[in-house]
Amino acid sequence: MIHQSDFLIIGGGVAGMTYALKVANSGKGKVVIVCKTTLDETNTSKAQGGIASVTNLKVDNFEKHIEDTMVAGDYISDIKAVEHVVRNAPAAIKDLVEWGVQLDKRTDGNYDLHREGGHSEFRILHHADDTGFEIQRGLMEAVRKNKNITVLENHYAVEIITQHHLGIEVTRRTPDIECYGAYILNPATQKIDTFLSRVTLMATGGTGAVYATTSNPNIATGDGIAMVYRAKGTVEGMEFVQFHPTVLYNPVETRPAFLITEAMRGYGGVLRLPNGEEFMQKYDKRLSLAPRDIVARAIDREMKIHGLDHVCLDVTHKDAEETKHHFPHIYAKCLSIGIDMTKDYIPVCPSAHYMCGGIKVDLHGESSIHRLYAVGECSCTGLHGGNRLASNSLIEAVVYAKSAAEYSLRHIDEYNFNTSVPEWDDNGTMTNEERVLITQSVREVGEIMSNYVGIVRSNLRLKRAWDRLDLLYEETERLFKQVKATKDICELRNMINVGYLITRQAIERKESRGLHYNIDYPFHAEQITDVEKSSIGNISIKNKK
Repeated sequence: MIHQSDFLIIGGGVAGMTYALKVANSGKGKVVIVCKTTLDETNTSKAQGGIASVTNLKVDNFEKHIEDTMVAGDYISDIKAVEHVVRNAPAAIKDLVEWGVQLDKRTDGNYDLHREGGHSEFRILHHADDTGFEIQRGLMEAVRKNKNITVLENHYAVEIITQHHLGIEVTRRTPDIECYGAYILNPATQKIDTFLSRVTLMATGGTGAVYATTSNPNIATGDGIAMVYRAKGTVEGMEFVQFHPTVLYNPVETRPAFLITEAMRGYGGVLRLPNGEEFMQKYDKRLSLAPRDIVARAIDREMKIHGLDHVCLDVTHKDAEETKHHFPHIYAKCLSIGIDMTKDYIPVCPSAHYMCGGIKVDLHGESSIHRLYAVGECSCTGLHGGNRLASNSLIEAVVYAKSAAEYSLRHIDEYNFNTSVPEWDDNGTMTNEERVLITQSVREVGEIMSNYVGIVRSNLRLKRAWDRLDLLYEETERLFKQVKATKDICELRNMINVGYLITRQAIERKESRGLHYNIDYPFHAEQITDVEKSSIGNISIKNKK
């Protein structure tokens, strides 16, 4: 079956819904959001800490936020992207509030601001300790009320459509690759339908599910990144996988791991060994408030030195009632497994959390494939560089979704539907009766990535991962050609593609930088001497590639 929509949005988190709301009332045509599960199951809804924006102008300013972002990114962030997000953040917050998102305020009417690792000021807006859930709730209500937006839940995007599907050879050197829509699996018929569009937005979220332990929901299989890579689009920065330093250590419930927000360390939480000994003073003068890459490596090292499966986060010295007020969901979760965090240490360990790389886009959110935009965690804007600053992800998604909407609205009249696109052909394929093969391969991908492409890497480990993933790739592609496409096998293909990209780009980076730490290329102090700061707000960067 063939469908047409002027704007086709693949993914329903903060990025996809912000874009949808921005284009829906333009009069430029039909808007369709496609979600692989339900609209409320996204990485966005799992974000606890908050959303970063300069709001308290008495002590904070854009230059400080820009500098904090550059420092966290190990000075390889794109300064234009950083300034774009930081300077447009207040307007993005205003949009969210107008759509119904509720952010906590103090009794004087000003926002109640938190501070997180890597931030020099209190600038994290939040809704208790479930900010992402509140943003998702507010945007969902606004989307469902908008008559110009159609939401298709439990529909799975298999491939984006380009000239390749018209019989034209497309390579990574092909100029002017165009996207005409996507092939999407219909849950009602179990058939793959053709969705034609004038503009397509990829907003498929992250890649955490390619690791054995992650704070992401199981749907975070990197689908958008893999689809665009197969379509010969540019993908960058995949070696920079952020491991959140503090997820709740709970061996009974490993996936998704429950996040202990960084705001808890901003609140005064102290990292300790189980015996009560502090250790962050050995690694960074900012102690427990150092950027995530530093804290995650420190915890990883302490766990290996002492043979531990976790360290501890201590907030027992804080006022108990205040702690419960600020972190009600974390308190309830900990209590459910017998931990009263007002009296007991919280057992924590690092877990795969955020992909800083992804589909390369410009300041308008457009990818190297014309008519195809990417926003949110699946994109690589250049904002995060070598390591994402805490709470910069949600604000990046809103700012870039607005930029992508404005730019695509200016150009959509230049595009027509390509009605020459053939429908999906699955003749000769059979129903897959060997689901155990897919389940086992998914498990293998997680083990390979966690064991060999984790927080600490080496050339030998990366080569081993490459070899194992290559074998899985060949097996899975043979199976994919023989059977009818299902969500399970398509997700496996995407996970293998993403694992390959992370591994390959980690091999190609012949240094340790930001989140990418390779023991064969240890950090050197001179790595950051290529940064010249002529004045606040005027930062000159000489990238060291």
